[in-house]
Amino acid sequence: MQAQLRETATELARLLWREHTVYRERDGGVVIRGEHVRRWISLSPTGGKDQARVRAGRILDGGTTAPARLEVVVDLTSGTGELAAVCRRLLAETAAEAAPSTAGSSRPARKARPAKTGPARPGKGRHTGVGSWVILLCVGGVVALWAYSVFGGAY
Repeated sequence: MQAQLRETATELARLLWREHTVYRERDGGVVIRGEHVRRWISLSPTGGKDQARVRAGRILDGGTTAPARLEVVVDLTSGTGELAAVCRRLLAETAAEAAPSTAGSSRPARKARPAKTGPARPGKGRHTGVGSWVILLCVGGVVALWAYSVFGGAY
């Protein structure tokens, strides 16, 4: 079954994406990663003859995979073309679920804030906060006490 899954996954990967990676999972399944489309497809045995569980999910920033969004059991004897059609449908539904939807929302969409790259007010530099001044005064006091104890105030 593992050899059949690997062969099917390789043919399927060629139909789905020009750029892909096919690798075997520990449980005997096969994963097809499409880095350029940020999606993955997994084929794993179900225990039934000539059947496989197909799962689809997203690839997150940094290359980690999100848990499967959708799952379906397919018959491997139906052909690679039909299997590719099922996978395309799963991938399309995964992409639709990942896209933010504003339909039916009573709140307006929030705009993203730009990242702060410099001082908040133009023309003014950064300033030292009150907490930093307190720490500096405490360190200065400790140094003064040490100097007093070492030199005994003999200046």
